[in-house]
Amino acid sequence: MTVAAPAALADPPAWFTAALAAEPAASAVTVADTEICYRAWGTVGASGLVLVHGGAAHARWWDHIAPLLTAGRRVLAVDLSGHGDSGRRTAYSLDGWAEEVRAVATAGGITGPPIVIGHSMGGFVALRAAGLFGTELEGIVVIDSPVQDISPEDQAARQQRAFGPLRVYPTREAAIGRFHPMPDQPTLPYVLHHVADTSVRAVDGGWSWKFDPAVFGRAQGTPQLLRQLDCRVALFYAEHGIVPPQTSELMYDSLGQLAPLIEIPAAGHHVMLDQPIALVTAIRTLLADWEHSHPLGVR
Repeated sequence: MTVAAPAALADPPAWFTAALAAEPAASAVTVADTEICYRAWGTVGASGLVLVHGGAAHARWWDHIAPLLTAGRRVLAVDLSGHGDSGRRTAYSLDGWAEEVRAVATAGGITGPPIVIGHSMGGFVALRAAGLFGTELEGIVVIDSPVQDISPEDQAARQQRAFGPLRVYPTREAAIGRFHPMPDQPTLPYVLHHVADTSVRAVDGGWSWKFDPAVFGRAQGTPQLLRQLDCRVALFYAEHGIVPPQTSELMYDSLGQLAPLIEIPAAGHHVMLDQPIALVTAIRTLLADWEHSHPLGVR
């Protein structure tokens, strides 16, 4: 798949145009000597959410999602170290990324315990954050994260099918034209074009991607991430994603059957690229319930 030609991008829907027009505040916080960038929407001082991208992705994958979640909330989208505009490290870990999420939640204007929402590898980060400091969180939402296995980005990197040494392209357009999600899937052309357009940066000799290939050298998630979590947990999986129903049910059982298990219909793994409104609806519905109920044993 390549990014759609301009003719195919004409007249994106009004909701998408309005979402991108909701310009966020861009800021950064230093965590373990590394600058961690994030984007912020909504009212400073409100309760809030931290959105965490997948492997080799970045905060701007959420640009069209975050503004639709701001009713009465502060919404933050983080560039984990080694991704997007954040700094690079000599080594990466789920523990380190979880600390970055915690620091962004503290610095970004959220009042009270945040909810962390993570996609794919970002779901591993959310689970690790819950394991390390779950009592400081209102809850976590894990979106199509194969906790019993490795993410598709990690698998592609290990098999040397993608995410190797960064290629430098002569022009911005040439780089954007090579963008496609991993695993590949149908997408909304206007969403894919925006994500592709924000995934490249100028480097010596041309243009390249906004991630450090070394992020795939970290230790992987394990089933132990599902144990001893002291906050709410919800599990989302895509109907055509990488987490089969039986794996989702195993994750559900590991959590003591207290976690909502929600399917996003007609979606591929990268839910925000093909079914963004369904994803927003699922998140909004979940949060509306969480605002009015607490499970036994959690606060």
